[in-house]
Amino acid sequence: MLIVGAKGFATELLDVVLDLNMEKDLCFYDDVNKWTELNLFNKYPILDSIDKAKDYFINVDNRFCLGIGNTEIRKTLAEKFETIGGVLTSVISPKAIISKNIVKIGSGACILHNCTIAANVEIGKAPLIYHNVQITHDCEIGEFVELSPGATLLGRVKVGDNVQIGANATILPNIKIGNNVVVGAGAVVTKDVEDYKVVAGVPAKIIN
Repeated sequence: MLIVGAKGFATELLDVVLDLNMEKDLCFYDDVNKWTELNLFNKYPILDSIDKAKDYFINVDNRFCLGIGNTEIRKTLAEKFETIGGVLTSVISPKAIISKNIVKIGSGACILHNCTIAANVEIGKAPLIYHNVQITHDCEIGEFVELSPGATLLGRVKVGDNVQIGANATILPNIKIGNNVVVGAGAVVTKDVEDYKVVAGVPAKIIN
C-alpha cells in the first residue's frame, strides 16, 4: 500500500492502516517536502518522485490511499495516481460503526476511528471522514468530501462534491449542501447552502 502524503493526515491514517494489518510493503509518497532521510518514523520508505511511485505500482503493490486533507488536492492526486496505474483503495477503521443496512461507500474512502454511519447512507468516491463523525439515516454525500472531527449530519442531509465540513459542525435534517462548499467549525446549518459558498456561525450564515 502506498499512502500519498507523509505528514499531517497521512500519519493519522497510518494508525488505521496498522489496525487493518496492511503494513506489508507500506510506504509513503512526498515530492514536496525535503527529507533528510527518505523514511518516516525511521521505518517506512518515502517515495519522492512519480517515477518511483509508478515502479512501486508495477513491481510491488498497485494500491494507494490519500493521506492528504484538502478536497481539491485529493481529487487531483487521485486522478494523477490512477493515471500511472494505481488503484484507489479504501482505508476504513475497524473501530468505526457502520450500519449493515444499505450503506454504500465509494472507492478510496478514508474513515478514521469512532465514526458512526447509520442505515441507508450513500457516500461517493474518496471521502475523508475524521474521528467521531456522526452520519445519521438517509444521508447522501458526494465525492471528495471532508468531514472534520465531530461533524454531525442529521437525517436526510444531502451534501455535494468537494465539500469541507468543519470540526463539530452540525447539519440539521433535510438540509442540502451544494458543491464546493465550506462549512466553518462549530457551525449549525439550518438552511440549504448553494454551490461555492462559505458559511459559519450559529445559525450558519454566508460569509464568502
